[in-house]
Amino acid sequence: MKIELASNYGFCFGVKRAIDIAQKYENSATMGPLIHNQDEINRLKNDFNVGLYSNLSDVKPNDTVIIRTHGIPKNDLKELRKSAKKVINATCPFVTTPQNIVKNMSKEGYSILIFGDLEHPEVKGVMSYAADLEDVHVVLSVKDLEKIIFKNKKIACVAQTTKKKECYLEIINALILKNKEVRVFNTICDATFENQDAAREISKKADVMIVIGGKSSSNTKQLHSICLENCKDSHLIENETELENSWFKNKEFCGITAGASTPDWVIQKVIDKIESFK
Repeated sequence: MKIELASNYGFCFGVKRAIDIAQKYENSATMGPLIHNQDEINRLKNDFNVGLYSNLSDVKPNDTVIIRTHGIPKNDLKELRKSAKKVINATCPFVTTPQNIVKNMSKEGYSILIFGDLEHPEVKGVMSYAADLEDVHVVLSVKDLEKIIFKNKKIACVAQTTKKKECYLEIINALILKNKEVRVFNTICDATFENQDAAREISKKADVMIVIGGKSSSNTKQLHSICLENCKDSHLIENETELENSWFKNKEFCGITAGASTPDWVIQKVIDKIESFK
């Protein structure tokens, strides 16, 4: 059986940057999971003693705290700077972009529309930068637009950085048909475009696809969804322990892709395990 990696996969710029920051600040802690990959979080804990805080109340006066790549709500960041000795902001620059857009556009009198998952930490952070929190709306599909009442005639749109561009376009097209002024900002990051396109291409050739990444990772779930469109035998796993020998029986081409928070060492372990199957 042939095993081939997608032309683009794995760590993106923002994740690499965050990992470098965490390794630089040993004995620190992150506010929320630094990235959506438990294996890499465990490695940072074991090798660099980087802890994890879930709540602001966990922070102590002498702590060095690292902000997660997805960012945190504006007021939480403000409070954290009051309570911790040192705060290192590892929010991905591609995430701070929609934060700033929402901040500026809402000040200019625009209603805000965010294409993304309401419960995702990135979206929660972006929402918090709106001047009017009652006039910031989050949707996942065109159908969600039906129940929204905008306060203003002008609408500014941003997208969660890891969403599918095709779905974003559908929502924008529906908005434009019913509203006179719609400002659209393409905040889906380049790495997401490249990884999704690469996953789409390799899944067309594969008769079994392995998508490696955190089960709570939005971009990894998107990759899995894309692969399923072309290869029904597409499996989402976090590491090599979840592989099953039966998946590869009578298969000729195994394609592999990985989410933006998946380290190379986890990917290599998956490849080694697949190669060990008979």
